[in-house]
Amino acid sequence: MKRVPAKLVLASGNRGKLAEMDAILADLGIELVAQGELGIDDIDETGLTFVENALLKARHAARASGLPALGDDSGLCVDALGGAPGLYSARYAGTHGDAAANIAKLLDALREVPDEDRSAHFHCTIVLLRSPDDPSPVIAEGRWHGRILRAPRGTNGFGYDPAFFDDTLGAGAAELDAATKNRVSHRGVALARLRELLQR
Repeated sequence: MKRVPAKLVLASGNRGKLAEMDAILADLGIELVAQGELGIDDIDETGLTFVENALLKARHAARASGLPALGDDSGLCVDALGGAPGLYSARYAGTHGDAAANIAKLLDALREVPDEDRSAHFHCTIVLLRSPDDPSPVIAEGRWHGRILRAPRGTNGFGYDPAFFDDTLGAGAAELDAATKNRVSHRGVALARLRELLQR
């Protein structure tokens, strides 16, 4: 069994991510602190894959904090748009983290696309580094399949959640309670995998 770090810095300032990760990892006895609380700024996401970006973030946070770090890179991949917005999900409309603008641009891009062709999935890659130069990072990934709605619905969640529909559950991502979302979402699946790897 790998030793589970007692304290991790999350290489993100996204409060929604922090809340989700806190809830899923809580019983492992991990204290999760957002890098912003330690005065650490975001690093430029220059990687060409989710794994590269997650590693970049984790290394930056680990080096700046002196703590083991958890890097997360995730995005929405829409089949009709060739996988876009993908790596650029957070800044799809130009401003990083402007969820309303990102959703508006997405829905406009899909305006003429019929319902049966609006399939999409969220992807999440999580990387755990025990030190900035950790040669064997723990990497876990998850996907959440669904489709893009024609208009936002629901008030829970964050990011693209109001535009995403899970056909299996018959509900939009922003209509789910936190416990259900943490069980089925891309991040929930990736974190469950991370737990398995840490406890193995």
